[in-house]
Amino acid sequence: MIGRFYYTYVLRSKKDGKFYTGYTKDLKLRFKQHQDGLVESTKGRRPFTLIYYEACKSRDDALNREKYLKRYYGKMYIKKRLKSYLTG
Repeated sequence: MIGRFYYTYVLRSKKDGKFYTGYTKDLKLRFKQHQDGLVESTKGRRPFTLIYYEACKSRDDALNREKYLKRYYGKMYIKKRLKSYLTG
């Protein structure tokens, strides 16, 4: 069904340039929570740009994808995938 997805996402801090990877059921709401400083782990790194996201069929898929993207090869995947964006 449409709208029944979980999302794995990557944010880039405009403050320090570092990435934050997470997953959520409601991407728009979660991004707003990050921007508004309502997420403890990112509130000191605001503001953010949403640079990447994927839709997943289940929570488990999204969680597994988040874990992968946080590892070395996942970080390399994001950097390669967004090479032209990240280098300007």
